[in-house]
Amino acid sequence: MQVFSQRRLSKSQNTEEDTRTRILQAALRLFARKGYDGTTTKDLATSANVAEGTIFRQFANKKAILIEVATSGWVEILTDLLTELSEMGSYKAIAQVMRRRMLNMQANSDLLRVCFIEAQYHPELRERIQLEVIAKMTDVAEAFFETAMEKGIYRKMNPKIVAQVFLGMFAIAGFSEETIMTPDASPKALQEMAEGIADIFLHGVLVCDS
Repeated sequence: MQVFSQRRLSKSQNTEEDTRTRILQAALRLFARKGYDGTTTKDLATSANVAEGTIFRQFANKKAILIEVATSGWVEILTDLLTELSEMGSYKAIAQVMRRRMLNMQANSDLLRVCFIEAQYHPELRERIQLEVIAKMTDVAEAFFETAMEKGIYRKMNPKIVAQVFLGMFAIAGFSEETIMTPDASPKALQEMAEGIADIFLHGVLVCDS
């Protein structure tokens, strides 16, 4: 009887998690296409195939859904970036990181659109992204570049500033499909763009004095 109860509880928990995931996935799609203000909870319920009341059993309100969509979605991106930095065969292999970011852009385009557009209008969202995403990414990147400086691979300077510049270029690379590259750009074009960004980051644009 106890085993049966545990199984029922586990199944119930899985169902709750699945429902929550469906709501978040539906919210990401709808917020990216219709905007937060243009999406109703009825829209969310229909898209997630749940009752409207179910949404409010999972989340306090629509704003809570927006914040979780924007912050939780970055966990995977952050994890991927940290993995890439830790597995880089060389501290000079920045182009590899940039290229993979560009190639993975399509999968993250909705998330980026929601974050960068809605953060302009919702201070709570902007604050959460700053604290839970940007600050963490900056800390990790800062430690990475500080280690490279200690090893004499990068010249000595403020590692926090270097990290902020790198993440700024990383963000531009992530938005490449919308800004500096055409949506149908070839893998070769993406590679050239990644290498160009990495070269500017590593070497600057000035000709070195002989």
